[in-house]
Amino acid sequence: MSESPKKKIFDVSLLGRVFLFVKPYRTIFYLSLLLAILMAAFAPVRPYLIQLTLDKATGKDFLVPQWLKAVLFTNDLSDATKFIIAVSIFQVIFLFIETTVRFLFTFITARMGQSVVKDMRNAVYNKIISLNLSQFDKTPIGTLTTRTINDIESINDIFSDGLIPIIADLLTIIITLGTMFWIDWRLTLISLTPFPIMIIATYYFKESVNKSFIRVRNAVAALNAFVQEHITGMQVVQAFAAEEREMDKFKKINSEHRNANIKAIFAYSVFFPVVEVVLAISTGLLVWWVAGRTLNAGLLVAFILYLNQIFRPLRVIADKFNVLQMGMIAAERVFKVLDNEDITPASAPDAYNPAHIEGRIDFKHVSFAYTEPNYVLKDINFSVKAGETVALVGHTGSGKTSIISLLNRLYHIQKGEIQIDGVNVEDFELDTLRKGIGVVLQDVFLFSGSVMDNITLRNPEITREQVIAAAKMIGVDEFIMQLPGGYDYDVMERGSTLSLGQRQLLSFIRALLYNPAILILDEATSSIDTESEMLIEKATDTLISGRTSIVIAHRLSTIRKATKIIVLDKGEVMEMGTHEELLVLGGFYAKLHEMQFEKKKTALV
Repeated sequence: MSESPKKKIFDVSLLGRVFLFVKPYRTIFYLSLLLAILMAAFAPVRPYLIQLTLDKATGKDFLVPQWLKAVLFTNDLSDATKFIIAVSIFQVIFLFIETTVRFLFTFITARMGQSVVKDMRNAVYNKIISLNLSQFDKTPIGTLTTRTINDIESINDIFSDGLIPIIADLLTIIITLGTMFWIDWRLTLISLTPFPIMIIATYYFKESVNKSFIRVRNAVAALNAFVQEHITGMQVVQAFAAEEREMDKFKKINSEHRNANIKAIFAYSVFFPVVEVVLAISTGLLVWWVAGRTLNAGLLVAFILYLNQIFRPLRVIADKFNVLQMGMIAAERVFKVLDNEDITPASAPDAYNPAHIEGRIDFKHVSFAYTEPNYVLKDINFSVKAGETVALVGHTGSGKTSIISLLNRLYHIQKGEIQIDGVNVEDFELDTLRKGIGVVLQDVFLFSGSVMDNITLRNPEITREQVIAAAKMIGVDEFIMQLPGGYDYDVMERGSTLSLGQRQLLSFIRALLYNPAILILDEATSSIDTESEMLIEKATDTLISGRTSIVIAHRLSTIRKATKIIVLDKGEVMEMGTHEELLVLGGFYAKLHEMQFEKKKTALV
């Protein structure tokens, strides 16, 4: 979603929310403000000292300020040579102090910004992992990636290049102007005659760059989403020879990013020369006024330096306002994620937390829709006794996977009730519920890391010995040990270095390690070769003994031993019974069986 460029620069409530993350670092924040005030106070000192030095060198008589005598630790400043040497030494020391203060200011503001970014990124990621899965169905992965990384990094600019530096620059301009008026108010007014041109140019520059920056941010989000999605699906792109079409789409998004940046560059290209022209006019008026009355070299040089101290921050202050506004827009996007209430609710303090789950399952008039009113499950009713093996059968899209997603509360039903051991799943302590249900999904996802890491999901409570024992129980220890490094083999991102069957086997171990009371196999053998399938089926016969199991499979040969078979079609239960009972019935299941048998017979021929 693109943002309107008509955003307020200072949304006080939004800025207040950002500064809630500053509270742990308020000491650093106050120190940065103090340093900003010091920098502004130091700004007019050196030009003033240069003015006094030049006046002394040209023989101009003036009263040496008492504060200068105090910092130079002497009252004897009548001699020009001594005065120039003393003031020059002091300027070197003062320059070192000023540089140190500026360094501390830059470092502290950047450190505070990065600290806020760290805390905010932790908060956003914590929110993302607590969102209901329905949010990931509706939100592109690249968009959430942009919110977590790019947008939060922009919030850092509020501190390092935005609000606090703007305050420092404005204070510098105010104090410098005050000093100029104190020295010679007429000369100050003359030199600032072109100033309105500068204000107008700054305003238009800010507006132009702001619109361009918003386009840039939207283009960056679109690029991230596109690249993330297409790298993930690169196999599909190449398999269907869609490289050229997808490249054309990418070029279009990339061109929008380029055009937005070019508009910003054009604004900079116009603005900076305007600043230089206005500064040149101000300097010319200054020289004309001083030369036309009395040639005072010290005053002339000091005012030229003062003008530069005013125009230098003005060159960048409009840019910093845009940086600040981009940070605020990024903050608004980030807070939309943090404000998302479609999350998996935390378990209540009195949530049901049994020491052991028996495994009885009851679906009572369950209806569910990913997006209402398009229900994918309609009035589902069935029961599974503890220790039973139940098979779910049906065409693709019949609702099989949706049923198991509801069982462990990955989604929430709109109507009806799901019970485990007679207790509504919504009343369970969530960790207890999910630890009691082992799942092997059809689409196996492996993270970058070792085989061991992917099996244990880095759970320190699971030992290496337990993993090896589980692998041997299933009969896959031999295949793992054949990998380079064995259990320490790096599977790379998404397990790209392993076959589909190998990934499925690792996922099988992952589920069984937790010794779940309920075992769900969602097309667990659909992507596995015959040898691997036989291996898993042999292990499964032992593992499901005494354990409630729900098996989902297209291949009906894998579920003949099920205690009960539930046939689904278009989200409704069509038939229910054993393999033999359903074949005798001659209904929906029998037709499915006949179709698969005929396909197998044809394939053999």
